[in-house]
Amino acid sequence: MRIEIPGYKNLELDYLVLDYNGTIAVDGRIPDEVKEKIRILSEFLTIYVLTADTHGTARQMCEDIPVTILTFPHDAAMQEKLRIIQNLGAEHCIAIGNGRNDCQMCAASALSVAVADREGMYGKLLLEVDICVTSMIDALELLENPKRIVATLRG
Repeated sequence: MRIEIPGYKNLELDYLVLDYNGTIAVDGRIPDEVKEKIRILSEFLTIYVLTADTHGTARQMCEDIPVTILTFPHDAAMQEKLRIIQNLGAEHCIAIGNGRNDCQMCAASALSVAVADREGMYGKLLLEVDICVTSMIDALELLENPKRIVATLRG
């Protein structure tokens, strides 16, 4: 996915990296509409779901969507998410999250989106992201309609 943002930067994006709880999942469950959007986006982006799996439901909930799930210990989430982004090549990553442990991955990614949905959003995450939206559907629709990103970020 290529997005040219006048007065800002040009993006060559290959990976969509999603936080799980509070971002694509509410109380450990992924809404069907979010799953459908992920299926659509998987046609042109490789998608990863990163989670400490607080509710223990991530693998089951992601069985029917084309994503790679990466889990890690609860106390190392922030560092692990950053490491994964760096290993993929941060300059080619879109990161979407809502929590404190998403700050470093969002700051490092070429494009980052904070989601302030039903589980809330860590306030200081706003300082690390390019765009903030009020739902996961809105975040995924930005990628389906990249001119929304251009309109928000242009110089």
